[in-house]
Amino acid sequence: MHKPAMSDADPATDASGHRSRLRARLAEQGPEALQDHELVEYLLALAIPRRDTKPMARRLLAEFGGIGGLLGADPQALARQGGLSEGSIAAIKIAEAAALRLLRSRVMGQSVLASWQALLDYLRADMAHRTIERVRVLHLNSKNMLIRDELTSEGSVDQAAVYVREIIRRAIDLGSAALILVHNHPSGDPTPSRQDIALTRDLATAAKPLGIAIHDHVIIAGEGHTSLRAMGLI
Repeated sequence: MHKPAMSDADPATDASGHRSRLRARLAEQGPEALQDHELVEYLLALAIPRRDTKPMARRLLAEFGGIGGLLGADPQALARQGGLSEGSIAAIKIAEAAALRLLRSRVMGQSVLASWQALLDYLRADMAHRTIERVRVLHLNSKNMLIRDELTSEGSVDQAAVYVREIIRRAIDLGSAALILVHNHPSGDPTPSRQDIALTRDLATAAKPLGIAIHDHVIIAGEGHTSLRAMGLI
């Protein structure tokens, strides 16, 4: 006899209909209707349908410092958490990828300078919770629209992982009219270091004769962000 498909609100593990109520609230009221732990709980339930995922959701949020830290966590770090299967980790990373695509879409096709807050939202989501320092260069055209968002290096700027000549050469290859340098501070403190300031000034000096503008150097961290231009350092 054909057995009916088991729903994600399996009565064996969800007798109260809690999961069904989460689904209904999400469908009827949108994502704001669910708290962070409920979003993560339901996300995990899609990968582990026959298990109570509420305790796991709360534990993961506490371990990674919130939903941003959880979604941005390295897969290896997630794998070290007991109870997370490969499917669960994949679900978390898919959610992160979807969120970043949505935020990035709000920046594309318009002047970055006119959508500065949208750019910061995207950069914070992508970089604020990284445990390794990443350096990115945003290449803009003459209308200040994003033409390329490139990861230049991983590792500390202090380790000379970023070279001004390589950034300039790439800008020439792409025909960039302006650049925005971005990197994160895993320490959580967005205060620029002396090396950050020196790199920015060296880049501005090298770019100026070529007619390439350096709009900013933005430092992203868990505690916020810093704009070197806003600080008067460019």
